[in-house]
Amino acid sequence: MKNLIKYEFRKTLSVKLILLGTAALAQLAFMIGLWTGRERIYSLGAFILLLLAFVGVAVIGLTSVLILHRDMNTKQSYMLFMTPNSCYKILGAKVIENGISLLLATVFFFALGALDVSMLMAHEGRLADLWSLVTQFLEGIDSRITLDTETLMSFAFGLLASWFSTVTCAYLADVVSTALLKGKRWNGLGSFALFILLSALMNWALLRLTDGIASVRTVFLVQAGISIVFSAVMYVLTAQIMERKLSV
Repeated sequence: MKNLIKYEFRKTLSVKLILLGTAALAQLAFMIGLWTGRERIYSLGAFILLLLAFVGVAVIGLTSVLILHRDMNTKQSYMLFMTPNSCYKILGAKVIENGISLLLATVFFFALGALDVSMLMAHEGRLADLWSLVTQFLEGIDSRITLDTETLMSFAFGLLASWFSTVTCAYLADVVSTALLKGKRWNGLGSFALFILLSALMNWALLRLTDGIASVRTVFLVQAGISIVFSAVMYVLTAQIMERKLSV
C-alpha cells in the first residue's frame, strides 16, 4: 500500500510543482510590490494567490480523476489490474494520495493567506477598517456569520471535506461509466453526466440534513462530517464495482 501511494504521488507531482512554482512567483510579486509600495503589483500578486487557492485545489482533484480515467481506458489498465493488489488497495492509494494532497494544499493556502493579510494590515493600516466593514456587511446579511478564527477554520475544513467527497464522487461516476461504456466514444460524456447527477444529489442531501441548524460554524462542521461519510460510502461502492467489473 505504501508503494502504491508513493506511485500515485509521483504521477501527480508535475502538476503540484507547477502550482507551487506559480504560487511562489505570485508571492514574490506580492512581497516586492508591498516592499516598494507599488499597489498594482502586490494587488496582482494577491489576486493570483487567491485564484490559485480555489483553482489549485480543483486542479489537484481533477488530475487524480483524469489519471484514474486514463488508467482504466488505456493499455495501462492491464498493468493496473494485473498487479498483486486488490482494487480496494489500488483505489485506496488514489483516495489517500488525493486526500493528503488536498489537505496540504488547503493548509498551505490558508497559512499563506493569513500571513499575507497580516503583512497587508501591518503595512496598510486602513485595511483594518476595511476588514471591519466586511465583517459588518456579512453580519448584516446573516447575524450568524462571523469572521473569527474558529469560523474560518470550520469553513476551511468543510470546504476540504466537500472537495474530497466531490473527488470520490467523480471516481464513482468514472468507474460506473467505464464499466458500462469501456471503449465507447460516449464514455467521457457518460462519466461527466453521472458525476453531475451524483453531485446534485449529494449537495441536496447536505442542505436537507443541515437545514435548521442555527450556528454557521456547526453547519460547516456537520457538512464536513456528512461529506466524509459520503466519501467512505462512494469509495466502497467504487472499489466493489472495480473488483467485479474491471479487474482481470
